[in-house]
Amino acid sequence: MLKMKPACERCNTRLGLIDDAFICSFECTFCPTCSEALNANCPNCNGNLVLRPTRRSSPTEVAKSGFKAKLEKIL
Repeated sequence: MLKMKPACERCNTRLGLIDDAFICSFECTFCPTCSEALNANCPNCNGNLVLRPTRRSSPTEVAKSGFKAKLEKIL
């Protein structure tokens, strides 16, 4: 599961689950301003920075509802 880091690694700007953020394949996380300043290249691994997918809810909320649906099918 993708780790949704809560802040930019360069400027420490807070990044919420639905905020735009850029990540590399190692999940290094940067805000849009820093990603642009870095020319979309991760300073840690030299990989490409791409737009991080958004998440509407906490993974624990999704897991609970998914578990409930599976349990209802069984019962």
